[in-house]
Amino acid sequence: MKLKIDNEADALYLTLDESDAVESEEVSPGIIVDYNADNHVVGIEMLYLSKRTPKLDTGRLLFEMAPTSRSSEPDEAELSKF
Repeated sequence: MKLKIDNEADALYLTLDESDAVESEEVSPGIIVDYNADNHVVGIEMLYLSKRTPKLDTGRLLFEMAPTSRSSEPDEAELSKF
């Protein structure tokens, strides 16, 4: 996973998967979701970042992982819900 903030473009891009995006969908004004050939989400772009988060400190980023009670990966039935 990779997060890129481009202050000049006033945008943020979250890369979830390094595979090529073959389709994009604007799910909300200025929020674009990129999909790969298998229709899996590979990235999310947020435009107009300064207008959405005027007090955003782009020089500081905190990464947290929520604790999980899962002991294994989701099975196909769980994934098919998406």
